[in-house]
Amino acid sequence: MDKGQVRHVIAVGSGKGGVGKSSVTALLAAELRRRGLAVGILDADITGPSIPKLLGVAGPLTDAGEGIEPAVSRTGIPVVSSQFMVEDEQAPVIWRGPLVTRLITQFFGGVHWGSLDYLLIDMPPGTSDVPLTVFQTIPIDGMVFVLTPQDLAALIVKKAMNMARDLHVGLLGVVENMSWIACPHCGEKIPLFGPGTVARVAEEYGIPILARVPLAPSISELADRGRIDEFWSSELAGLADALVRKVDELTTASATVL
Repeated sequence: MDKGQVRHVIAVGSGKGGVGKSSVTALLAAELRRRGLAVGILDADITGPSIPKLLGVAGPLTDAGEGIEPAVSRTGIPVVSSQFMVEDEQAPVIWRGPLVTRLITQFFGGVHWGSLDYLLIDMPPGTSDVPLTVFQTIPIDGMVFVLTPQDLAALIVKKAMNMARDLHVGLLGVVENMSWIACPHCGEKIPLFGPGTVARVAEEYGIPILARVPLAPSISELADRGRIDEFWSSELAGLADALVRKVDELTTASATVL
């Protein structure tokens, strides 16, 4: 499947739900947008979509003749999601695997994305139908992996990393979410969930730690209001910088080989 006018396609996954993978996707998109880059989000978590709520966007999707028109956030981030296909946001999407996988391919190839610098794909948990469809049908430039400090999160993210590697998807780096919380009195960084495993995971797979994102109450508050894109931190800025550098390195290396 051709990327068209999309320069870079980056998947963001975790293997495990509940680690803040969708939040990191939305925050990263917002930070790239602050740099003046054109960024879109394909919400591939068909049965558990979170991106519309985080960014305060709603459907329905329309077709103006050039393909499906994505919904657009206040800050200009185009989004497609299965959430836009149901009237009630609490209605479950009860679809069998083949229908889900067909929707994923339509979300990429059948959407009028226009010219984008980055298309971020918010991957679902697990290593079954949907991730397999994304890896085998969409030309992904690389994947970012999100985990939290607990050993269990590291164990599950390794499954997703191994799947991506086995299917020849580049591992761009890891992000430790909820890495620490700042003391409200003195500002000291407190590792709320322990010292974390991200360094060991990064070393084992030979990839960089792109960022250690704090557990910030304001992220949750803004997410609940559909305004997560208003959050900013130096760690988030560092994540965007690190991702852009890594993608540029891969692009340069690929051009050199050719």
